[in-house]
Amino acid sequence: MKKFGIQTTMLSFALVAVGGTTKAQVGTILKPVQIGVALGAAIPISDLGKSFNTGFNFTGTIGLNPAGLPVGFRIDAAYNQFGQKAAGSGNAKIAGVSGNVVLSMPSAGMTPYLIGGLGYYHVSSSVSGSVASNDFGFNAGAGLQIPLSGFTTFIEARYNRISETGGSASFVPVTLGVLF
Repeated sequence: MKKFGIQTTMLSFALVAVGGTTKAQVGTILKPVQIGVALGAAIPISDLGKSFNTGFNFTGTIGLNPAGLPVGFRIDAAYNQFGQKAAGSGNAKIAGVSGNVVLSMPSAGMTPYLIGGLGYYHVSSSVSGSVASNDFGFNAGAGLQIPLSGFTTFIEARYNRISETGGSASFVPVTLGVLF
């Protein structure tokens, strides 16, 4: 499953590299405010990947798109859960809120974009007792928006790294979503 996540991330970056025009050149008009949801897989990597399997992600988002600029802003609230690899019923849960900058590169029909920002995360694990902490982190990734009649769909992959006391947690959610 890790190979799938890496390939999806690389595909997203390749798609972003293809588009290089601005909103003004293409005439793409985004709604000034967009609200959306996304679902997908959450792939644990690094130390988190040693103890936990691929899990799931649910994200709610609010996007702000200033008129005439290729830069927008998004506030995301996400919930991720990972199952324990070893025998047992423990899991890890990561809930967070992040503020992100979105750099769009519209092209004909689809809009590749880069996204990144800072977040505040609540990390908890039920593997060895109940352990929880609140920590800061960052995310960076790429996506592709596909406009449809009345709404926009998107696919996105983002690297998330959370700085914890004594280490860090890293994971990559690969999500499919819709914006209204």
